[in-house]
Amino acid sequence: MSTKKDNFTSKDKQFMQIALNLAIAREGLTGTNPSVGCVIVKDNNIISIGQTSYNGRPHAERNAIKDSIENVAGSKMYVTLEPCCHKGKTPPCTNLIIKSKISEIIYSISDIDERVSGKSFKVLKSSKIKVRKNLLKKEISRFYYPYFFNRKNKIPFVTGKIAVSKNNLIYSKEKQKITNIYSDKFSHFLRYKNDTILISHKTLNKDNPKLNCRLKNKNNFSPIRVILDSKLNSNPNSYLIKSASKIKTIIFYNEATKSKISLFKSKKVLLIKSKINKNKELKLKEILKKLYSLGSRNLLVEGGDKLTKSFINDKIFNKFYLFKSSNNLSKNTEFVEFNSLNTLKSKYRYKSKLNLKLKKDKIELYKNYV
Repeated sequence: MSTKKDNFTSKDKQFMQIALNLAIAREGLTGTNPSVGCVIVKDNNIISIGQTSYNGRPHAERNAIKDSIENVAGSKMYVTLEPCCHKGKTPPCTNLIIKSKISEIIYSISDIDERVSGKSFKVLKSSKIKVRKNLLKKEISRFYYPYFFNRKNKIPFVTGKIAVSKNNLIYSKEKQKITNIYSDKFSHFLRYKNDTILISHKTLNKDNPKLNCRLKNKNNFSPIRVILDSKLNSNPNSYLIKSASKIKTIIFYNEATKSKISLFKSKKVLLIKSKINKNKELKLKEILKKLYSLGSRNLLVEGGDKLTKSFINDKIFNKFYLFKSSNNLSKNTEFVEFNSLNTLKSKYRYKSKLNLKLKKDKIELYKNYV
């Protein structure tokens, strides 16, 4: 049954929702390309589905056509984002769609990429293919907000996280573990969905973290590691530095001795000299631009209080996860409080609680967009 507003049937909406679910499943895993979902239908039956491949190529449309259980001639294609019509590292998807004699294309939203935006619509129309758009536009526009943010600002989409105890501590020397194993799994899910992870050298030297994804069958999706260290004071014997030859590791610094530079380069660390601000801190926005140029599109920041505060104060986080434990940490020894909660609440208007089964732990999500 169609509606007067959009002329799409309930079946159309169902098939596009499946395409969106496919795109969501591959989100954060498609390199510099957006994650796209595609469904091909014939006689109201699904004959193929496709997703953007890991690292971005081949595209979803090409995968769906290739994997179809039937000849796709005369079929209808549902795709979350306008198909590409330009030749990059792979041929245009529009060429294959036309060659395959697909009779109708329904895509949700136009691509922000100037090489594509609106042009594919004309290319497909001129080949006598029926083309419609804007199906599930609101939901799918929300999903592609990070991609549009990337394209417009030329910086990664930035996610932050920090865990606090019931008494607002993020560290206690007496007991360092704050959240439970269920929260830990969600933390690793965030690492899985982000291509780059960033910490300060203080976190490196204090915790000696691995920063890898330890979800089952997902350890190959561990992010690129980035360390902010203005004077190259990172421990050269830490896990991240010692494993830099196997997993890309970047240090942004401002000044260091020749011997330090030589040492880290010998361990295959990519050193990038960066400017500092009046507070003698590395300029975060310039670092983000550099990371984007290196291919980073989704950045996870796992900082301590100082680094997190800098990102919050400059409103750099696009979204921020506040992990809240039901347990107190001891103040009888060295401890660190989370001092940015009020600033977080004032700068990020949109707050929600995640409906996750975390036993007694809770997670609050703060965003600067709807």
